[in-house]
Amino acid sequence: MTQIHVAEVFRSVQGEGLLAGTPSFFVRTSGCNLRCAWCDTPYASWSPEGERVAVEDLVRRATADGATRHAVITGGEPLVAKGVRELAALLVAEGVHVTVETAGTVYERLALDLWSISPKLANSTPDDAAWRVKHEATRHAPDVVRRMMDAGPWQLKFVVSRPPDLDEVLRVLEELHEPDPDRVFLMPEGRTVEELDERAPWILDACATHGFRFGDRLQIRLFGDVRGT
Repeated sequence: MTQIHVAEVFRSVQGEGLLAGTPSFFVRTSGCNLRCAWCDTPYASWSPEGERVAVEDLVRRATADGATRHAVITGGEPLVAKGVRELAALLVAEGVHVTVETAGTVYERLALDLWSISPKLANSTPDDAAWRVKHEATRHAPDVVRRMMDAGPWQLKFVVSRPPDLDEVLRVLEELHEPDPDRVFLMPEGRTVEELDERAPWILDACATHGFRFGDRLQIRLFGDVRGT
């Protein structure tokens, strides 16, 4: 029986991107090949927690209420988790809409409905000496991102901290052959409503200028920075 290392499983609403506000079943895998400075789920990356759970059990839990028709496989980095291919395939076979949230640094061929790709900018590189070089060498993989975009429906979400980050976003998009800006989200970095609101004005201006979407973080506004949301 295939198992997958899971940090947490919960029902909530999707807080980001095209499906923001959609009731969803979340599977957060544990483990990540990056170490973002502002990571909001360190229990799935910096200090991976959790347990191994049978993929079939996760699918049963996802479909148990008969109402939730969307599932989100997130992390950490779900594409480094053994068993993710089986999990996605079984959910799709049950008629569940599957979103996979990834940093776009490694590729795995999956059955899914939406690639939710969040390429990491330089603002993500940690000060931690043991991880800084590895993170910086790994975080930028445009060939992998293009492969995902060619494989199925996609959205791009960029976490931005300050106005100069926009220049890097534009460079990344140029490398990706100028994808449809209506599927590009700029999300404010922050773990409180106050931090989101502080960055919102210049991000909204950038979205208006370039045709991007403003990517609010609904889970922070509804629940705060807590686990299981």
